[in-house]
This record gives sequence, structure tokens and C-alpha cells, in this order.
Amino acid sequence: MPRSPELAPKGARHAFRRFWLGILATIVVAGGAALAAAAVLGVGELLPLLHRLPAPAPETAAVSAIFAATYLVLAIGKLPYYRLDRAGGALLGASLMIGVGALTLDEAYRAIDFDAITLLLGMMIVVANLRLSGFFRRAADWLAQIARRPIFLLAAVAAATGFFSAFLVNDAICLVMPPLIVDLTLRLKRDPTPYVLAIPLASNVGSVATITGNPQNMIIAGAAKLSYGEFAAALWPIALGGVALTIVFVALAFPHEFLSRDKLAPLAPAPRPYHAALASKALLVTAAMIGFFFIGVPPAKVAIVAGGLLLLTRRIGSKKIYNEIDWPLLLMFAGLFIVVAAFDKVVLTPGEAAGFDRLRLDQAPTLALVSAVLSNIVSNVPAVLALKPFVAQLSDPKRAWLIVAMASTLAGNFTLVGSIANLIVVERARALGVRIGFWTYFKVGAPLTLATIALGLWRL
Repeated sequence: MPRSPELAPKGARHAFRRFWLGILATIVVAGGAALAAAAVLGVGELLPLLHRLPAPAPETAAVSAIFAATYLVLAIGKLPYYRLDRAGGALLGASLMIGVGALTLDEAYRAIDFDAITLLLGMMIVVANLRLSGFFRRAADWLAQIARRPIFLLAAVAAATGFFSAFLVNDAICLVMPPLIVDLTLRLKRDPTPYVLAIPLASNVGSVATITGNPQNMIIAGAAKLSYGEFAAALWPIALGGVALTIVFVALAFPHEFLSRDKLAPLAPAPRPYHAALASKALLVTAAMIGFFFIGVPPAKVAIVAGGLLLLTRRIGSKKIYNEIDWPLLLMFAGLFIVVAAFDKVVLTPGEAAGFDRLRLDQAPTLALVSAVLSNIVSNVPAVLALKPFVAQLSDPKRAWLIVAMASTLAGNFTLVGSIANLIVVERARALGVRIGFWTYFKVGAPLTLATIALGLWRL
């Protein structure tokens, strides 16, 4: 006769409890997904914005529930009591969409934007070579030597982070910068916190400038058919002004560190490995890559060729470079493309998408607000994918996409969980003993977000 849970050993009771908590979490997530799906499908009854919708077909209900559950996992970062992260949630959602027949395998393959994934992969390889060569550490030391006061060091950190993020993907730069800046500020006998805080803020702002600044820009450029030059010409002034505002807001938040006449202490020497030949090669390839971007060569083609050429080296094993690549991020994007394509096909038919014109997304402030709010709920890449069918219906989709690119990226600075870049920096800094809390971030990030989005709307 089996023992009851109360009589079971402690380890068994713990496993039993976790099992039922897992079941409960599954029920809660499924229930939340069902409610969200009901809201999506029943919005015609609740709001006067859409015409009356008929009772949903079983396939429509299933697709809506899968879509809502996937975005719920993306919003909270994991499935409670399971070891499923964002990438796994996106892959599971994509698999279920295929399983219920929303898309065939061929349709799922076609739904994936391989240009965006190829571009991101190539850029990650380029950044990995620059980091492993010691270039970023050497550049950080050089900046410290020319900065005489803390405020100038802050400006140098923000400007360098924004510049590199504009061309080399902000998530990759946010992986590189925290260890360098923490090490640098400790050798200068300064508090690392404000300098580390400037990294995600400046990275998000700087990444607005170009197609290769962040993943959502890559997706937007493909949807809007915007060239690298067109995109940069429209958004680089916003990025430049945003970096300047970042310096001002961080300085005002830490007056004792920056609003004084203190000078920086002499930089303590810290000899580090530096592969001059590898760094020179990586910089040469990077410069050529940026040049090809601006003359109109497809960015995905340029980035993957550049990455491939940098793998050809005798100094660093390929496995070290592979370890620098964020493979789960690429997997998450592939899954999201499939989930959104299935939702668009089954639920958001052209007629239904056209019904959203009463939301007045053609007005820049409204579109910016929707993009910013949605980006803070489910992160910017999923938000951009969710907005795709609605933006396509607007009278001037190119301008609308530029507004979405601006607002969805700058909105990432509003809270600590507003973008993946923020979380990367906070986790990397915490491992090095530097803690940035929610309110420490929010008191700078929230006003900076409002100011930079206002600047973006004025510019666009």
C-alpha cells in the first residue's frame, strides 16, 4: 500500500510538493493564456473599436491561447516551477503552432526572417573577436587616461557604449562592457555604480541609430524595406541627443560623484593580454563592414562574410568564439517568427487587422505610446513582431516603422526589466559585486525614457 505524502520522507514530500506546484503553475499559465485569448477574440464585444466578431473556431482559439501563453512566458522571463526560459518558451510555442496545424513545416521555415538571424550571428562573431583580442580593454584604459575628471569619464563611457552599440548590436556590447568598466573604476578608486548604470542606458539609446544597433531594428528594416543609410539618416540625431541626455541624467542622479571638482586618481597598471594582430584584423574587417553597410550591400550578407573571415585565425580557437555567441537569443527569434506568423494567418486576417484603424495608430504619439507600453510588457522584439500586421495597414508605413523603432528601443530604458540589454548588464555587474536595484535604475531610466521619446517624436 503506497504511503501518503505526509508519511513520505522529507525529500519525497518536497518532490511531491514541487510536482503539484508545477501542475498549479501550468494551470495558472494555461488559464491566463485562455483569458488573454478570450480578450483578443472577444474584444469586439467589449470595445467599440472593432466590429462584432463571430464565435471563434477551435483552431482560432487554440492559436490565440498558444500565442498568449508564449508572450506570457516572454513577459515574466520563464515558466514558473519549470526550467523553461524565454528561448524555450518561444520554441515550444512555435512547435505547438505547427502541431495544431496553424502552419505547415514549409510555412514555418518561410516565416523565419533568416536575414535578421544571419545579421545578428555575424555581428556576434565580430564582437567576439574584438573582445578576445583585448581591444575593448585597451580602449577603456585609453579613455580613462584622457579623462581628467569623473564627469568626463562618464561622458567617455556613455559615448563609447553608444557608438559601439550603434554598429555592433547592443546586447553584445552589454556583455562586454560591465567587466571592463567595473575593473576600470575600481582601479581609479571610484564608485562603479553610476558608470555601470550608464552602460545599458547609453547602449539602448545609441542602438537607435542604425539597423545593426539592435535586433528589433533588423526586423523593422526588413519589414519597411529601409536601406542602412535611410535608417541612419532618420534616427542618428535622436541617438546622439539621447546619449547627451543620458550623461546629464546620470550626473544629476549622482551629484556627489560628478558635480564636484574631484580629479581622477592615477590609473593603477593592470597588464592584460593584447593580441595586436588579431585586434588590427578585427578592426579592419569592422571598418570595411560598416562601409559596405552604407554603400547599400545587404547587411546580413556583409555581416556573415565578415564573421566568417574572422573565424580564419591561428590565434584563437573557433570554440572560444562560439562560446561568445548568444545561441538562445537566436533560437528565441526563430521561435517568435513562427508564433507570430501563425497568429497573423489564423487570427489576424487582413480584415481583422484593418479594423484596428480606429486605434489611430497613424498618429505618431499614439503609435509611440503603444510601442513603448507593449515593449515594457513583453520586451521590444516581441512587441515589434506583434505590431507588424497593424503597421503594414497604415498610410505611411516607412515613417510608422521609424517611430516604432525609436519608441520600442528607447522604452527599454524605462525600467530595469524593459530590455534584455538591461538585464545582461545588471547580472554581469552583480557577479562582480556591483548591485543596481530597481529604484536606482528607475529614477534615471524613467525620466530619460520620457525625454528621449519626446525628442524622437519632435524629430520624426
